Amino acid sequence: MGEKNIWERIKDSSNCRVLILNLILTLCLNLLLEFTERRSVSEVFSFVQERTFVFLYNGFIIFLCLSVVFLVKKKIFAYVFITGCWSLVAIANGIVLSDRKTPFTAVDLTLVKSVLPILSSYLEVWQIVAIVILLVIGVGGLVCLYLYSPEDKKFKSAFSGFLYTAVTVVCFCAVTYVGVGKGMLIKKFDNLIAGYKDYGVAYGFCVTAIDTGIDRPINYSRDTVKGIKKKVKKAEKKQKQSEKAEDVREPNIIFIQLESFFDATTVKNLKVSEDPIPTFHKIQKEYTSGYLKVPVYGAGTINTEFEVITGMNMDYFGTGEYPYRSILHKTTCDSVAYWLKEKNYESSVIHNNNASFYDRDAVFSNLGFDNFITIENMDVKSRNEVGWAKDSILTTYIMDTLNQTKKKDVIYTISVQGHGDYPTDDQSGSPITVSGEGMSQSYLNQFTYYVNQTREMDDFIKDLTDKLSDYPEDVMVIAYGDHLPGMNLESKDLKTNSKYETPYFIWDNFGYNKENKKKQSGKVEAWQLASKVLKEVGIHNGFLNEYHQTMEEDKKYRKNLKLLQYDMLYGSNFVREDKKSLEPTKINYSLSPVEITEIKEDRDDYLLLGNNFTDASRVFVNGVRAASKKESSSVLEIPKSAVKEGDKITVHQVSVTNENITLNQSEEYEFHKDKVRLLYKNLYDE
Repeated sequence: MGEKNIWERIKDSSNCRVLILNLILTLCLNLLLEFTERRSVSEVFSFVQERTFVFLYNGFIIFLCLSVVFLVKKKIFAYVFITGCWSLVAIANGIVLSDRKTPFTAVDLTLVKSVLPILSSYLEVWQIVAIVILLVIGVGGLVCLYLYSPEDKKFKSAFSGFLYTAVTVVCFCAVTYVGVGKGMLIKKFDNLIAGYKDYGVAYGFCVTAIDTGIDRPINYSRDTVKGIKKKVKKAEKKQKQSEKAEDVREPNIIFIQLESFFDATTVKNLKVSEDPIPTFHKIQKEYTSGYLKVPVYGAGTINTEFEVITGMNMDYFGTGEYPYRSILHKTTCDSVAYWLKEKNYESSVIHNNNASFYDRDAVFSNLGFDNFITIENMDVKSRNEVGWAKDSILTTYIMDTLNQTKKKDVIYTISVQGHGDYPTDDQSGSPITVSGEGMSQSYLNQFTYYVNQTREMDDFIKDLTDKLSDYPEDVMVIAYGDHLPGMNLESKDLKTNSKYETPYFIWDNFGYNKENKKKQSGKVEAWQLASKVLKEVGIHNGFLNEYHQTMEEDKKYRKNLKLLQYDMLYGSNFVREDKKSLEPTKINYSLSPVEITEIKEDRDDYLLLGNNFTDASRVFVNGVRAASKKESSSVLEIPKSAVKEGDKITVHQVSVTNENITLNQSEEYEFHKDKVRLLYKNLYDE
């Protein structure tokens, strides 16, 4: 019998069966991934119907991974391993989305090392033990499967399998080329949430795995960085010589990042019954103002925040990357807080949401901030319809910070009231109403809710600037929207012609921005904003700050900025080789200490009297948590059975997202029965 030809060898092998099984598994895994992302069968089918090419391309990614099975004898092991990995991605994405708005990415895998030391804060001992046992069983099972699973008896050579795989790779490359060329796939998406929704989980996960960090510039070297530094120093010297003495001052500087804030009247075909942000508009007319170019739309607050705080451009990072969730977990980063430390400023962040939102509690020390005042240490009395704390509370804590710190302040304020999701139910009782042609009633309801939230945010701006107008020290306020709301707006829908622009203003109580409005107003990149502000008052500390203030007109301005960002975060940090390395700060979570001052007896309970108790206050006796109830900001109630003579009592301010994590706590109060007084009046009234 003559030698079989290639086609006969392929038919006789198991590859036909493998091909069919691969197609079935690809479909199942692809549907599973999209279901955990969308959590709705109807939405999955809508995605398949409306974005068929994208769905098939995601399937092609999975099919490409499964093509490895063609090349190995231990096919059962390969199937279990590959399908197991994609199933874990699907499950992890579903779990992550239930706890945060952003999906599971490849970057999250790199954070495992950072999470391990604090795992006990998030999980009970039995949960950690269970996870370890499951991991041991899983790894052991894979080892046993590899050792004892049967081999493919028809597998005689890898030739036919290689042929199948080679054809798959070539076809995949061709489809990718066509998809990108026709605009059906994009190389980079700046909104991670929308990216996963629009381009699929498999594609999104792979892009975040491949495209990360900042690529090393070809011309990166010590000499190149030195050359840039020399050029900046020369330009800075010239700039200082032309600077007027009266323009140099050291005011308190307050950034206010307004959540999802913009002017709804700039939406074409949307009619708003009255100006939703009158104070903002008034300040814009009288002071330095314009539009801020932000890197995200609809979500991704922390990337706008990152650009403003650090002066770094998000364009140079990976697709959909959040530096807060990647590089800033393990390294310090140049920032406005570090720049102003050289001027003896104290730096604070004030945020009316929880400390761990977007991993801020893990990164602000690496950005050089001294204080981080969050909702755990705020006495919140007012929330909006969807549960976010109203921004009006921020005024109190901004003023308290200015008054309690001894140094000049740089305060980064992060608003939350305008955060989605926006309710679609009837909003007819709202003070401001909206209407629009060709818009559904549910969409108009969302916009009605939104514009009324922006009016309250605008009231917060008015209250704050009114109070600061009479403040005895110089103060500058820089307010801006972090991004447009997630209302499916496109640039063509806006009078500004860009969904990546939000309004900003620079206000002060000493007249500078009023006098220089015409000279200063305009569009500015988010990563240039802090340097623009500091230049106006003659503050040039911090190399990246100096760079922005002097090199904007240089033809290599952006190219060299990328090189400097790479050097500072991923390279050898030649920028600071003649200076001390940046050290992480120890974050203080409250400027008003939680304290127990006295204990009184009330029937079956003891009342802990003190100061600054909040909804996040928990009572611990000898280090063990006891049952407690907050009656007011100065009264906590515990059962008498919880304490005995000589016990040490502390009040812990715990994380809203995980009560096993203590942000700050009171000093110990030693319990003695003879010091406890009977309650003679109602202590609950404040």
